[in-house]
Amino acid sequence: MAILLHSLLSLHPPNLKPQNPKRPKSLFLLGPSASLKVPTFRRDVVLRTASLCFVSFVFQNPLLQSLADPSKSPKPARLAIANTNSWFQYFGDGFSIRVPPQFIDFTEPEDYSAGLSLYGDKAKPKTFAARFASPDGSEVVSVVIRPSNSLKITFLEAKDISELGSLKEAARIFVPGAATIYSARTIKVKEEEGFRNYYLYEFGRDEERIALVAAVNRGRVFIAGAAAPESKWKEDELKLRSAAISLTVQ
Repeated sequence: MAILLHSLLSLHPPNLKPQNPKRPKSLFLLGPSASLKVPTFRRDVVLRTASLCFVSFVFQNPLLQSLADPSKSPKPARLAIANTNSWFQYFGDGFSIRVPPQFIDFTEPEDYSAGLSLYGDKAKPKTFAARFASPDGSEVVSVVIRPSNSLKITFLEAKDISELGSLKEAARIFVPGAATIYSARTIKVKEEEGFRNYYLYEFGRDEERIALVAAVNRGRVFIAGAAAPESKWKEDELKLRSAAISLTVQ
């Protein structure tokens, strides 16, 4: 499952193509020899203030032997994130996420369920709940949604990601085994009915870096990933991490 999620959130998933070609277009390169015309954002910028209350950042036990033992290491520094209030806020099915400036919308269209047959068959589920790419296609921000019981066998409707296991245990679901984990944290976000846990993992695999944030609400797991080549991560780390952390489930 971790490999599958990694392939969805990585830079080159299957069928990455722009939607709604009648919109205004701009040109960028998706690969060394492939060029595509892509639309600008299909939705108007929504000026709605949504702030996350980062009450605490808890560093759990190491997930790989390459990580230092927290009991023998100094307390990790406060997580660096950018102010994303001025960024475009995308509202999806049960979530919202902030999109870095100039990123292009690759989200599947709203009428994707039009493929419903006359016999009542269910339409093919959307691969991505949201997907955006930088103008040159080298960086990607994606959101995927999966039923919690598809990630961990349970007969109960999960209400919080902690029900999938601790930060360390859940890494088996979200992080490929061959990956190098650079950071793992629990983010507690205050809501009207208490606090909701979000798990953040930053890891590298196959010359690629990903910041992944996962949360659960009403039996569904929401996973936001921001990916970039290792060569660009240092330059855009703050922007990409901030986009992933801006995920809010509703």
